Amino acid sequence: MKICVFGAGAIGGYMGVKLAQAGADVSLVARGPHLAAMQANGLRLIEEDSEARVQVTASDNPADLGVQDYVIVTLKAHSVPPVVEKMKPLIGPNTTIVSGVNGVPWWYFHKIGGAHEGTRLESVDPGNAQWDGFGPDSVLGCVVYPAAEVIEPGVVKHIEGNRFSLGEPDGSKSERAVALSQALSSAGLKAPVRPRLRDEIWVKLWGNLSFNPISALTHATLDVLCTDVGTRGVARGMMLEAQAIAEALGVKFPIDVERRIDGGAAVGAHRTSMLQDLDQGRPMEIDALVGSVQELGRVVGVPTPTIDTVLALVQLRARTAGLYA
Repeated sequence: MKICVFGAGAIGGYMGVKLAQAGADVSLVARGPHLAAMQANGLRLIEEDSEARVQVTASDNPADLGVQDYVIVTLKAHSVPPVVEKMKPLIGPNTTIVSGVNGVPWWYFHKIGGAHEGTRLESVDPGNAQWDGFGPDSVLGCVVYPAAEVIEPGVVKHIEGNRFSLGEPDGSKSERAVALSQALSSAGLKAPVRPRLRDEIWVKLWGNLSFNPISALTHATLDVLCTDVGTRGVARGMMLEAQAIAEALGVKFPIDVERRIDGGAAVGAHRTSMLQDLDQGRPMEIDALVGSVQELGRVVGVPTPTIDTVLALVQLRARTAGLYA
């Protein structure tokens, strides 16, 4: 089994080290100083109770790596459409594209059934780059739960979590899903195959949709924005609108909004990924986390006044920082 992790930053690097330690035939696509450090010294992973350095096959040119059985995409959502063509040397007729990207996935309406079957989402897949370039039948969904960061080139620090939930768009327990689950489990990662992966996508998205833009606008950490009366109310409003959209699409939520916000508060003084991107001058992941939910609201006819307001504000904040097209 040949596995390529495309976008071997924090999460991709963490997964890559774990797979390499388990003896998997894994390669990594990265760029810049991080790639140079991996090529020169291997990839170092720091965990709470251990530290490891592994020699990895890494390149910025997919043509160096050849056709893969699995390509696990761990880029930011907005970074994927521009590199679809670059990924082509990795993809053969039996390659599975594992979409480990935050937000509403581009394949969301593939094999969902009903009136919305095959609907395309411009906010996450402009010009149908992934739908046409990969083909939706090649995709296996993945919800990424671990938190990690690249603390210096070639060094990944794992913060928490080791679960990567997998799921077919049609909910089946396919041979390819089970095989990847077993490979990840052999690497010490949790990789359950879920029959209703979209439910998990929405529970994670609930927090990303609201906490990320509010933090970018206020510079507050999770513990503050989830307990301040005003910002908690804004988050609640966004999440209730999102819940109405998701339920119109058949999603079932295992918890309610208040428990989800309390869960965010319990994380503590965490700076969300969108706030970190703003601080570090990196493009902000607005469309996949917020714009996509607004678009889905239009698809199912659910109004999104709170989401619309926060989206407009965070888009302008990002534009004034030069971090949003």
